[in-house]
Amino acid sequence: MFARNVALTVLLSLISLPAFSQTAGAFNASPGVDLSGNWAPIRMEDQQERGPGPDLVDYLGLPITEGARQFALSWDAERLTVPEHQCRVHVVSYIYRGPLNLRIWEEKDPQSQRVIAIKQYISTYEQWRTIWMDGRPHPAEEAPHTFMGFSTGKWEGNMLTVYTTHIKQGWLRRNGLPQSDRATLTEHYIRHGDHLTHVSILTDPVYLTEPLIKTQDFQVLVQEGQNWLYPCDPVVEVDRPDDAVPNYLPGQNPFLGEFADKHHLPVEAALGGAETMYPEYQKKMKSK
Repeated sequence: MFARNVALTVLLSLISLPAFSQTAGAFNASPGVDLSGNWAPIRMEDQQERGPGPDLVDYLGLPITEGARQFALSWDAERLTVPEHQCRVHVVSYIYRGPLNLRIWEEKDPQSQRVIAIKQYISTYEQWRTIWMDGRPHPAEEAPHTFMGFSTGKWEGNMLTVYTTHIKQGWLRRNGLPQSDRATLTEHYIRHGDHLTHVSILTDPVYLTEPLIKTQDFQVLVQEGQNWLYPCDPVVEVDRPDDAVPNYLPGQNPFLGEFADKHHLPVEAALGGAETMYPEYQKKMKSK
């Protein structure tokens, strides 16, 4: 009888454990993974893209539309000298690609201790971001757009998945390739000890023919010892009329073949498009 009671007790305990775990997970809105900390990027991946910036007319491997290509070919880097553009913020889908420090923390309800939101401070342009974790809906389509957009998150196992809408117009790449204000962003945050992998999947019905997927990695900072501020004051760098905006008219971009010639590529390859994303395109280049 004693042995049967012990066996029954153990069985009931095993049955009740998953239910207890699920309840605890729902209460905390987290499986126990804490993304909190101060993070710095590991910039070996796509170093030029994330540091000094990409070459002009380098759209290779990006699934851009003809409209995006024409926009970029009309873009003149001198536009960055216009005061209105000097301190322009990178949008949420691009800002993680450059030099920055990233601080993450949780905001909890003081009574229930449920996680209401995951907060981020991004040192580049001193951006504050809120990822709502309380199940609230996204606003109506006509609601205002911001540089960081409106984000909601959920835990999928040990991975935080975030969906963002209402993003201002921004850049796909810092050489003039645009992102529209109709773009949406899905992100995955995966922590591996002191490392954090960030996966972004950008969908843009205006300037992309396929989703654009990027990854970047961060390493936790043991000490803050970094610059967390971004003072930026626009000044008049070039004396020009107030209504003058640097640009290239169609067919007049002087850098059209510079990147292609440097790497011995056909110009059409440098002009990008979904076809240039895949290994099979190498056979087409060899036939040129």
